[in-house]
Amino acid sequence: MDVSQFDFHLPEELIAQSPLPHRSASRLMVLHRETGKLEHRSFSDLTEYLRPKDVLVINDTRVRPARLIGTKKATGGRVEILLLKPLGDDRWEVLAKPARRLKPGHAIRFGNGELQAVVEGESDVAGGRIVRLLYEAEDLEALLERLGEMPLPPYIRRRLGDPERYQTVYARAVGSAAAPTAGLHFTPELLEALRARGVDIAAITLHVGLGTFRPVTAERVEDHRMHAEYYEVGEEAAERIRAARSQGGRVVAVGTTSVRTLESVAGMHGEIVPSRGWTDIFIYPGYRFRAVDALITNFHLPRSTLLMLVSAFASRQQILDAYREAVNRRYRFFSFGDAMLIL
Repeated sequence: MDVSQFDFHLPEELIAQSPLPHRSASRLMVLHRETGKLEHRSFSDLTEYLRPKDVLVINDTRVRPARLIGTKKATGGRVEILLLKPLGDDRWEVLAKPARRLKPGHAIRFGNGELQAVVEGESDVAGGRIVRLLYEAEDLEALLERLGEMPLPPYIRRRLGDPERYQTVYARAVGSAAAPTAGLHFTPELLEALRARGVDIAAITLHVGLGTFRPVTAERVEDHRMHAEYYEVGEEAAERIRAARSQGGRVVAVGTTSVRTLESVAGMHGEIVPSRGWTDIFIYPGYRFRAVDALITNFHLPRSTLLMLVSAFASRQQILDAYREAVNRRYRFFSFGDAMLIL
């Protein structure tokens, strides 16, 4: 399958540069897969589409301030790294700029030198390096909160006034290099309204890394390889999901990260059971879904793995038709953009 089949015209001005003042004020396009019907609503109308006994599955990962800007110890040259994945013993896989100038043994200073990174070698991704972090503070996460920046995607050019707007209201488990952006639309009030309607809520975790936002450079979809990301599905979440299914409720996944987690677990075990580990599942048209019945997602960029996943959940033609409608109606795209409910 050629990657060009997932291309579409997206005017640059439709890529949202900042969040709306109120989270749930974004627009909501509803796609009914059986009929192809489209509806244009507000995200706060979500309560009209979810039913008692459904379970809403959210990703409770929290974005760490993983973007670090420092200087090479030897030359004073500017260096930027993005922490991707902990490897143990304070070793990390990172994306680096400029990567070509970072060789094994090179040291980078951050802040006043209380945090340093020593390059140990290259990783298997473009621009990737393996570094060892050196610090005297007892809590690395607290140090990153002070020295790091929120790793906003490169297409967002405006500085974010409130970093919490790039976190979901239910973010708990620190570990992501990017936000699970479909969840950014939820407010505590909306979640409570869903509970009052009889919708259960189950929290799982997938720490968003390179696998989610890495661009597809292969010409054929099948040749793309996902970068592994860490996930956890606890006993309580697994039980809530099983209970919903047994009562005839639907599993409504919030975001592609929740989909990938649920489908990874269901693929290994046949049902949702407590599990943790690393997944590099790549979902594109032809995939047979085992765990997810409905999906809440944002509008994605052309040729992205995210667009391929939603094209597998509906159909490629349905999604491309819906996206053309979204462009015509001036929907806002990607991280801070509007939302889509696929039923």
